[in-house]
Amino acid sequence: MVDESGAQRAYRAPCPGCGATVEFRSAQSTFAVCPYCQSTVVRQGDKLARVGKMAELFDDFSPLQLFATGTESGDDFTIVGRLQYRYAGGRWTEWMAAIDDDRSAVLSEDNGAYVFSRPVVLDRPAPPAEQLRVGESVDFNGQTYTVSSSEQVTLAAAQGELPKLPAPGTPFAVVELRNDRGEVLSLDYGSQPPAASLGRSVQLDALSLEGLRDESASDEQARSFNCPNCGAPVHVQRADSKSIACGSCHSLIDLTQGIGGELRHAEQDTAEALLIPLGSKGALQGVTWQVVGFQHRVGKAPGDDEEFGWNEYLLFNRKRGFSFLVDAEDGWSLVKPVTGAPKLDESAETASYLGKSYTQQYAYDAQTRYVAGEFYWQVERGQKTFNRDFAKGPALLSMERSENEISWSYGSKIDSGAVATAFRLDARKDMFERSDASPVSAASGMGCGAILLIGVMIVVLLLLLSTCSGGGSGVSSSSRSSGGSYGGSSSGGSHK
Repeated sequence: MVDESGAQRAYRAPCPGCGATVEFRSAQSTFAVCPYCQSTVVRQGDKLARVGKMAELFDDFSPLQLFATGTESGDDFTIVGRLQYRYAGGRWTEWMAAIDDDRSAVLSEDNGAYVFSRPVVLDRPAPPAEQLRVGESVDFNGQTYTVSSSEQVTLAAAQGELPKLPAPGTPFAVVELRNDRGEVLSLDYGSQPPAASLGRSVQLDALSLEGLRDESASDEQARSFNCPNCGAPVHVQRADSKSIACGSCHSLIDLTQGIGGELRHAEQDTAEALLIPLGSKGALQGVTWQVVGFQHRVGKAPGDDEEFGWNEYLLFNRKRGFSFLVDAEDGWSLVKPVTGAPKLDESAETASYLGKSYTQQYAYDAQTRYVAGEFYWQVERGQKTFNRDFAKGPALLSMERSENEISWSYGSKIDSGAVATAFRLDARKDMFERSDASPVSAASGMGCGAILLIGVMIVVLLLLLSTCSGGGSGVSSSSRSSGGSYGGSSSGGSHK
């Protein structure tokens, strides 16, 4: 039966599995999942055919839900479906948005934030996924993109109506490319030819959304299990968390396969003291954040034996996603992952993003030493990345590269007193004070410019006083002696 009383035509038919009504609101939708029996059905003329049964959804605690409406770039849309994917590092969700009879879009998670993407036609066929290697530059439609991630994914569950339906459990490649205009180009190899979509970062507040999920129905829920190492109860607050640390023995637990089976875990030797306790809430730059995770990380410049350390607090806001509050020797900074990929020059000494040019301050190897709380990516003790830190005045830009991903973060320095006040820790304000010198790196807060200058002066003085010809050491723009990093994520890349 076709209903044309609304703005869009609606098609309704009985589910071949249970007889309940299955409705198609978008002409772009071919498949649907019965909300009662989870049968997967396909439209065949005026009838529905059952093609299987979909697995149960995992609760992603998202404020979004089916039939929520909004506006993006002047187009009204309705959320009509949801796809949930798994990959080696965890899972992510894509929401199908119907714009009108002829157009659709996807509102997807992206490093703890959201991206609104629309289908795009490429000026040439997409090459095989294995030819798109992370870090390489590729041109499509007159734009240069950097390959930021390449993952093998599987469809885990679905809800509502869908324009596509990869075979559940069958792996396929998803490659994401980003550019210095803040855009992300996704290539989905679950179909042939690969489907392409182009998107930009969006804030849910800017989409004029109505019909969102009741906040009390998600934020106060928690999953619990016993720590596989010490047996103490562990409470998971966010269903999309991929790692959590036991509050009793500090073991780091992998949640990517859920909590029903055997949990992989890794013990951590020593606990770090957190200046801001987990669960604390504070208002920074007009947004109320909650501290949900903590990392202590160390870095070392290539060819240098001396390590420097910094701390990262993972912050969460239901509509803004995640940001990082970075505590480094040279000061505090507030940063968040960016959707695009800044463009490096040939020497990698400068990076351009959204029309601004940033100068590299440091390049170094980073490693995670201690973890507490929950994380939206699969964080591991000993996790390693190669980082580059750039700056332009108070603005900070950082890059982290791992084997399968390149992620970028952007932010700025923040006054230590403002941090203490935000989290109602004024009585301990002196403990927040840092030697706020020059900005630095890409995951927390970084090296101290004054210390580097003093180091150069000492080296020059020693060279002048020494009669030896081979015992000196040089200091270049890529070396550092202390500090942290600009702050960012230890994971980025694809929509996750």
